[in-house]
Amino acid sequence: MAPEPAGALGRLAKRLMRSSAEIDSDTLARESTETGVQHIGHLVPRTLVSVRGEIRAVTLRPADEVPALDAELWDGTDVLHLIWLGRRSIPGIAPGVKLGATGRVTRHHDVLTIFNPSYEIISRDGHHGA
Repeated sequence: MAPEPAGALGRLAKRLMRSSAEIDSDTLARESTETGVQHIGHLVPRTLVSVRGEIRAVTLRPADEVPALDAELWDGTDVLHLIWLGRRSIPGIAPGVKLGATGRVTRHHDVLTIFNPSYEIISRDGHHGA
Protein backbone atom coordinates (compact mmCIF):
# COMPACT_ATOMS: atom_id res chain seq x y z
CA MET A 1 0.00 0.00 0.00
CA ALA A 2 1.34 3.46 -0.91
CA PRO A 3 1.98 5.92 1.93
CA GLU A 4 -0.46 8.82 2.32
CA PRO A 5 0.83 12.24 1.24
CA ALA A 6 1.80 14.42 4.19
CA GLY A 7 0.92 18.01 5.00
CA ALA A 8 -1.74 20.28 3.58
CA LEU A 9 -1.74 18.52 0.19
CA GLY A 10 -2.39 15.17 1.86
CA ARG A 11 -5.28 16.55 3.91
CA LEU A 12 -6.78 18.12 0.78
CA ALA A 13 -6.49 14.84 -1.16
CA LYS A 14 -8.11 12.94 1.73
CA ARG A 15 -11.02 15.43 1.86
CA LEU A 16 -11.58 15.22 -1.91
CA MET A 17 -11.77 11.42 -1.83
CA ARG A 18 -14.45 11.30 0.90
CA SER A 19 -17.89 9.99 0.02
CA SER A 20 -21.00 12.13 0.36
CA ALA A 21 -22.16 9.82 3.19
CA GLU A 22 -18.96 10.56 5.13
CA ILE A 23 -19.42 14.28 4.56
CA ASP A 24 -23.08 14.09 5.68
CA SER A 25 -22.04 12.16 8.81
CA ASP A 26 -19.45 14.77 9.73
CA THR A 27 -21.89 17.63 9.09
CA LEU A 28 -24.62 16.13 11.29
CA ALA A 29 -22.15 15.27 14.07
CA ARG A 30 -20.75 18.83 13.96
CA GLU A 31 -24.28 20.30 14.15
CA SER A 32 -24.98 18.18 17.24
CA THR A 33 -21.78 19.41 18.87
CA GLU A 34 -22.52 23.05 18.01
CA THR A 35 -26.06 22.90 19.45
CA GLY A 36 -24.94 21.22 22.69
CA VAL A 37 -27.01 18.04 22.38
CA GLN A 38 -25.68 14.54 22.99
CA HIS A 39 -24.24 12.42 20.20
CA ILE A 40 -26.33 9.28 19.68
CA GLY A 41 -23.15 7.22 19.62
CA HIS A 42 -22.46 8.24 23.25
CA LEU A 43 -25.94 7.69 24.74
CA VAL A 44 -26.34 5.64 27.91
CA PRO A 45 -29.63 3.77 28.46
CA ARG A 46 -31.97 4.99 31.23
CA THR A 47 -30.79 8.60 30.95
CA LEU A 48 -32.77 11.66 29.90
CA VAL A 49 -31.24 12.96 26.67
CA SER A 50 -31.60 15.61 23.98
CA VAL A 51 -30.49 14.66 20.47
CA ARG A 52 -30.59 16.16 17.01
CA GLY A 53 -30.34 14.50 13.62
CA GLU A 54 -31.99 13.58 10.35
CA ILE A 55 -34.78 11.06 9.92
CA ARG A 56 -33.59 8.31 7.59
CA ALA A 57 -36.66 6.05 7.64
CA VAL A 58 -40.21 5.98 9.00
CA THR A 59 -42.10 2.72 9.52
CA LEU A 60 -45.49 1.74 10.91
CA ARG A 61 -46.15 -1.41 12.89
CA PRO A 62 -48.48 -3.96 11.27
CA ALA A 63 -52.22 -3.35 11.71
CA ASP A 64 -52.69 -6.34 14.04
CA GLU A 65 -50.42 -4.75 16.68
CA VAL A 66 -50.81 -1.58 18.75
CA PRO A 67 -50.26 1.34 16.35
CA ALA A 68 -46.73 2.73 16.61
CA LEU A 69 -44.80 5.07 14.36
CA ASP A 70 -41.04 4.41 14.30
CA ALA A 71 -38.64 7.07 12.98
CA GLU A 72 -34.96 6.21 12.57
CA LEU A 73 -32.91 9.28 13.59
CA TRP A 74 -29.27 9.51 12.49
CA ASP A 75 -26.83 12.12 13.79
CA GLY A 76 -23.64 11.07 12.03
CA THR A 77 -22.42 8.98 14.99
CA ASP A 78 -25.17 6.35 15.31
CA VAL A 79 -28.89 5.64 14.91
CA LEU A 80 -31.68 6.11 17.47
CA HIS A 81 -35.27 4.95 17.04
CA LEU A 82 -38.03 7.36 18.06
CA ILE A 83 -41.25 5.43 18.64
CA TRP A 84 -44.62 7.11 19.15
CA LEU A 85 -47.08 4.57 20.58
CA GLY A 86 -50.70 4.84 19.45
CA ARG A 87 -49.81 6.89 16.37
CA ARG A 88 -50.08 5.90 12.72
CA SER A 89 -48.71 9.19 11.39
CA ILE A 90 -47.41 12.54 12.64
CA PRO A 91 -47.46 15.56 10.31
CA GLY A 92 -43.90 16.54 9.41
CA ILE A 93 -42.26 13.28 10.49
CA ALA A 94 -40.77 11.96 7.25
CA PRO A 95 -37.41 10.87 5.80
CA GLY A 96 -35.05 13.80 5.23
CA VAL A 97 -36.50 15.95 8.03
CA LYS A 98 -34.04 17.27 10.61
CA LEU A 99 -35.35 17.30 14.14
CA GLY A 100 -34.42 17.57 17.77
CA ALA A 101 -35.86 15.10 20.28
CA THR A 102 -35.87 14.72 24.04
CA GLY A 103 -36.73 11.72 26.18
CA ARG A 104 -35.42 8.79 28.19
CA VAL A 105 -33.28 6.46 26.11
CA THR A 106 -33.63 2.70 26.43
CA ARG A 107 -32.52 -0.42 24.58
CA HIS A 108 -35.49 -2.04 22.84
CA HIS A 109 -34.62 -5.23 20.93
CA ASP A 110 -30.96 -4.19 21.34
CA VAL A 111 -31.56 -0.86 19.55
CA LEU A 112 -31.29 2.58 21.18
CA THR A 113 -34.85 3.90 21.44
CA ILE A 114 -36.89 6.74 22.93
CA PHE A 115 -40.60 6.06 23.37
CA ASN A 116 -43.00 8.99 22.88
CA PRO A 117 -40.27 11.66 22.69
CA SER A 118 -40.97 15.35 22.69
CA TYR A 119 -39.63 16.76 19.45
CA GLU A 120 -39.08 19.88 17.38
CA ILE A 121 -38.84 19.89 13.61
CA ILE A 122 -35.74 21.89 12.71
CA SER A 123 -35.97 21.79 8.93
CA ARG A 124 -37.59 20.09 6.00
CA ASP A 125 -35.45 19.64 2.88
CA GLY A 126 -32.82 22.05 4.18
CA HIS A 127 -35.21 24.90 5.14
CA HIS A 128 -35.23 26.04 8.78
CA GLY A 129 -38.44 26.02 10.79
CA ALA A 130 -41.39 23.78 11.45
